[in-house]
Amino acid sequence: MSQNMDDFSKATFAGGCFWCMEPPFDKLDGVVATMPGYTGGHKENPTYQEVSAGTTGHTEALQVTYDPQKVSYPQLLEVFWRNINPADSDGQFVDRGSHYRPAIFYLDEEQKQLAEESRDQLVESGRFKSPITIEIVLLETFYPAEDYHQGYYQKCPVRYQSYRYNSGRDQFLKKIWSDEKND
Repeated sequence: MSQNMDDFSKATFAGGCFWCMEPPFDKLDGVVATMPGYTGGHKENPTYQEVSAGTTGHTEALQVTYDPQKVSYPQLLEVFWRNINPADSDGQFVDRGSHYRPAIFYLDEEQKQLAEESRDQLVESGRFKSPITIEIVLLETFYPAEDYHQGYYQKCPVRYQSYRYNSGRDQFLKKIWSDEKND
């Protein structure tokens, strides 16, 4: 029995380099697809070069298509928080600038409320000493990234692993979440 696309939901997260955000979501049972792209800016149909120049207002983001019968939006939020530095609003790890700013782009009021509750729980946990600076904003338009960015970690695993390690992301996440299992 095949499912109709109407059975699935979407979630959009920006967590710095979209290459690094794709694998943690792809691992989740219930995630149907992930798509790197750009959102949050003013330029229509931006290219990677334009976004990287920092003049479009867009940030690199990941759109997650998921089956809400298998994975919930709060579970996706948990994966998001565990793969970023929520106290750094000017990029993530080695990637600096507004085009790498972290954010949650919600589709409706329910996603907005769940994202805010999730953020508030993280703040209350005291895990981060610096203020949590994540934007929670309405998704207006999502532009898919170029084909060579789609599934990059699978297409170029050695280059991806080298980039990821050298970005400092894994070291930071291990330190912050060392008392818990972090996939």
